[in-house]
Amino acid sequence: MDNTLKIAMAQISPVLLNKTETLKKVEQSIIDAGKQNCELIVFGEALVPGYPFWLALTGGAEWNTEVNKALHATYVRNSVQIEAGELDSVCELAKQNNIAVYLGIMERAQNRGGHSIYASLVYIDALGEIKSVHRKLQPTYDERLTWAPGDGNGLQVHSLKQFTVGGLNCWENWMPLPRTALYGLGENLHIAVWPGSDHNTKDITRFIARESRSFVVSVSSLMIKDLFPKETPHLDKILENCPDVLANGGSCIAGPDGEWIIEPVLHKEGLIIQTIDFNRVYEERQNFDPVGHYSRPDVTKLTVNRERQSTVEFED
Repeated sequence: MDNTLKIAMAQISPVLLNKTETLKKVEQSIIDAGKQNCELIVFGEALVPGYPFWLALTGGAEWNTEVNKALHATYVRNSVQIEAGELDSVCELAKQNNIAVYLGIMERAQNRGGHSIYASLVYIDALGEIKSVHRKLQPTYDERLTWAPGDGNGLQVHSLKQFTVGGLNCWENWMPLPRTALYGLGENLHIAVWPGSDHNTKDITRFIARESRSFVVSVSSLMIKDLFPKETPHLDKILENCPDVLANGGSCIAGPDGEWIIEPVLHKEGLIIQTIDFNRVYEERQNFDPVGHYSRPDVTKLTVNRERQSTVEFED
């Protein structure tokens, strides 16, 4: 089997709060990556329909305000219901282009009642089948005002040629135990997705690579002030304190030795393509393997609950 894997990092901006138009951009990126014979394409965290930048700009922690409620309702309405087939076109394009996909979405989860939303990382294989949906375990800071906490069901890895690939959302990449769970499943290609900006990716990408002796692919989105759609609820309030750049990109790749293969790419929209060689994993695992020869399971061991959580169980 070929040792190499050709990866496309889709560093794009959303059409904020518009899942239909953002999915069109996702689909076009898959087509473009397919034309270049890429075997995996990765998109940023919560790309569909975008990251809730407004929370920090509009007094997001204020109780019972028209601004917060209107923006939240629009966000939920534009989040993705997987069970309703809203990713079917993405799955079909993955199949047509023989390419695997990691896609960050806001998920309106049917098994949790269909009203709360989760920052979910969806893996679609090259046959167009959804193989895992990882709901972010712990939303970060102001994200908790609009996102619900997920569960361990999505702590999964997938075979992709010789690689074993897994992924986490944004700051849960800083959580050592979820990382360890993926290492224990044999992960050697780690996907880290972010809303954007090199202040997120420039340190952790190399740290995880060096800790795990794996390839680490960090993919971020872009967002500038001028991209807020005119129909955004309470846009005037958002723009009062909005910086010109909210997310500058920062997508990058580190090798299993922790050194850069692609340094963080800033202010550039489009596909960033790189081919990686699996043999580098074996080379670096000689001296360190965090769940293999350099571990002591007789002393420390991790237990993981991967049951999909739901408030109600029906016995019909």
